[in-house]
Amino acid sequence: MSGRVRWALVVLVLAVAAAVALWPRGGDSPAASRPAATTPAPDLAAIRSTAALRPCPQPQPAATAPTGVAGLRTSCLGDGGQLDVGAALAGRPTLVNLWATWCLPCKDELPVLEAYASQPGAIAVLGVAQQSRADDALGLLTRLGVRLPSVFDADGSVGRALHAPPSLPASFLVHADGTVQRITDPLLFTSAELVRQTVSKYLGAG
Repeated sequence: MSGRVRWALVVLVLAVAAAVALWPRGGDSPAASRPAATTPAPDLAAIRSTAALRPCPQPQPAATAPTGVAGLRTSCLGDGGQLDVGAALAGRPTLVNLWATWCLPCKDELPVLEAYASQPGAIAVLGVAQQSRADDALGLLTRLGVRLPSVFDADGSVGRALHAPPSLPASFLVHADGTVQRITDPLLFTSAELVRQTVSKYLGAG
């Protein structure tokens, strides 16, 4: 073997050894040993305290639950407790409003519903937060100054039970006997007086 060939072999062996030494190893790489970044969970207790929503409605004894939502359970947005929606709506007229944090008309309508609910003679109003994170929903209500009792419809089950349309906001009038009517005239409340007139009309029609 000539000297030139021997030197070529030596260079090749050294190159292979260097490549093996520098090859990244899964267990040794900084990325592999570094723990995955996680986003800390929001402190819902603090956010709920700031939002200070009014309590969710309590069940009425021996009252008829609205069709479709009887036995349906979800969480109360204000305190995180479990709530039987049917039992909470039974036995009294209630205006149910479905909304989401991304819905621009909802942001205009929620303060209107708050103003109506604060009037003497107003029926109960229950908000249903949909397609939103709980902390975002609480944050929006805080910024708007809205303290309506609200439930968190995480999986959309309340909306499906009420046969809600895909567009939001959507409002329903639940009668004391359990009858449910979707409010379509108007589709959006623009004043507390309009809410009062609409509730009176639908209660009379029901």
